[in-house]
This record gives sequence, C-alpha cells and structure tokens, in this order.
Amino acid sequence: MSALLTVAGLTKSFGGVRALDDCGFEVAEGAVSALIGPNGSGKTTAFNVITGYQAADSGSLSFRGRVVRRPDPCRLQRLGLARTFQQPRVFPGLSVLENVVLGRPQPWRALLRRRVPGADRRRAEELLEEFGLAAHAERPAARLSYGQRRLLEFASVLMADPALILLDEPTAGVNPVMVETMERHIRRRYDEGVTFLIVEHEMRFVMRLCDPVIVLDHGRPIACAAPTAVQNDPRVLDAYLGE
Repeated sequence: MSALLTVAGLTKSFGGVRALDDCGFEVAEGAVSALIGPNGSGKTTAFNVITGYQAADSGSLSFRGRVVRRPDPCRLQRLGLARTFQQPRVFPGLSVLENVVLGRPQPWRALLRRRVPGADRRRAEELLEEFGLAAHAERPAARLSYGQRRLLEFASVLMADPALILLDEPTAGVNPVMVETMERHIRRRYDEGVTFLIVEHEMRFVMRLCDPVIVLDHGRPIACAAPTAVQNDPRVLDAYLGE
C-alpha cells in the first residue's frame, strides 16, 4: 500500500518541553493505523500539528502525494483529511441535523443560511439514520448524551467524504456498547475505502482493530509494527513501564 500521509522530521516545543522531536511516520492508504504511547508522548500534539491546529517548529507533511506547506484545517478538509477531538466538538445550539450538514466544506456565505439545501439534508439524514441519531435530528445537539455527541461528531466528519480520518480517543468516556458501536462504524468505513489514524488508550480496541500500530515516546516513534509485535517489543514495554 502507498503512503496517504507522510510526516517527516516534525518538531514542536512548548517552552522548554519538546512535545515532538524529529517525529516521522507514514499512514498507508487503506489501513486502520493506531498512534499510541504513554501520557505526554506527543500523540495529540502530532494530531494538532498534522491538521493545522498548531504550527510545527520544523518538519514537513505530505498528503495524497502533495506537500502541505502550511497545514490549515479547512484546506485539509477540502483535500480529504478530517479529524475528531478528545472532547467531541459540536455546536450545542444548532440542531443535530445542522451539525452534520456543517461537516461539508462550503462557502462562508452558506453559514448564514438557516435553510438546509435538499441534497445536504438527504445526505445528513442518511448519516443520522446510520448512526442511530435520526430521532434527534431536529433537537439541539446540547440535548445529546456524551456518547451521542461522539457519534454526531463522527457523522459530521463523514459528511465531507474524507479519504483519511484522524480519530482522537474515540472510545474515551463511553460505555462498552458505545465502544462496539464506534468500532462497527470504523470497520464499515474501512470496508468502503476510508483510511484511519487513531489515537487510543484502550489497548483491546487497538489490538483487534488497528494494523500497524505506531508507538510514540518522548515525541518520536520507537516502533511501527503489527499489534502482536508491538506488544512484545522491549522498547515499547520500557516506555510504558517507565511512564
């Protein structure tokens, strides 16, 4: 498989703390890859730099064979790269349906319209039905449970038909049933050709879903292999035991 995303030599410091230290890895097209590591290893910083929410001090990024010189969230979304966050980001005052529609790249003037275009409404309704949220379509997103907000954020990301989705701890704070639901949706999109890079602490989830697994420690990769190989890698064991 060819590389869909290539990260090379990323560095990022906050004061005297180097969160990313010559960080480089690839995400193969058509894979469900994991990015794991001890607390403070740089996983979320890597996500933020890759998606343009924070600027790297140095390094380079390529997506779909194109060098991305100044990563910008909106531009990357139009190119086919989208993400979710540790804490699901929804618009609580807008309806559930409107939240999904806003996941599609559109001119800023469209944000001033209250009427949802027919094609967007149909696509959003299909996603809400798939994610079990159709009954909540016209309700404010503020009324959803935490787990439902996670599903809403995922559905909104899919509105843009991304090629690569970065999921930041998709199972954090949800019950086992919701974990199974999230896994089912990831597998379905994977079967449809979507590539994933997932930051996750729940190792059982990672080991049954992701291959390869990239391990960060102190801001740089120390392993990239199949789940079973990573589990038995002395460098990985040392990184976690020394956390």
